[in-house]
Amino acid sequence: MSAPRRAVIVIDVQNEYFTGLLPVQFPPREDSLARITEVIDTAASQGLPVAVVQHKFPEGAPVFAQGSEGWQLHPQIAERVRPEWKRSVKNVASVFADDSLVEWLREKEVDTVTLVGYMTNNCVIGSAAAAEPLGIAVEVLSDATGAIHLANEAGSASGQQVHETLMALLHSNFAAVATTEAWTKALGTSAALPKSDLGSSAVQGRETYGDAPTHA
Repeated sequence: MSAPRRAVIVIDVQNEYFTGLLPVQFPPREDSLARITEVIDTAASQGLPVAVVQHKFPEGAPVFAQGSEGWQLHPQIAERVRPEWKRSVKNVASVFADDSLVEWLREKEVDTVTLVGYMTNNCVIGSAAAAEPLGIAVEVLSDATGAIHLANEAGSASGQQVHETLMALLHSNFAAVATTEAWTKALGTSAALPKSDLGSSAVQGRETYGDAPTHA
């Protein structure tokens, strides 16, 4: 198997998730930010392509309003951005809605993207799923992403429940999920991160939780 040709995509590490209306809850936001900056610094030192994405809504929107404080990149990301990195904006979950980003990945001959940033429950999972028809493999770093608490008419879940559940879901089909430490070690060996599959995950789930009978 050939070594992955990686690019790092930094998704929406904006002030909205720290001081705005959508504070990341799990992992603790300062911990995930530290891992994100670690990934960025490692990518820069290894010469990996990096794309920095910002979510943008029109002026006056309650979140991510263009030009607002919440729309701005977190200072620890903004200070690291290099001129040669790809900058991208979006107004939907998937980073791949920006055709220029896809073109940039093709030009760089990237076949694997490493996703870090926010939120696990929207833009991370949306981007991971959208990569499948593009033929791009995905890595998601569990400690360099994060989720919010959710509650609505359909139910509720804590940020930890949301994040951990979606990590298992992603690893079952859409992405290789790993820690920043494991990803860094994989870079050193030019190895792909291990990934499960839906069948294996289903079998392990059945072994863990049993097989409740269906009722007519």
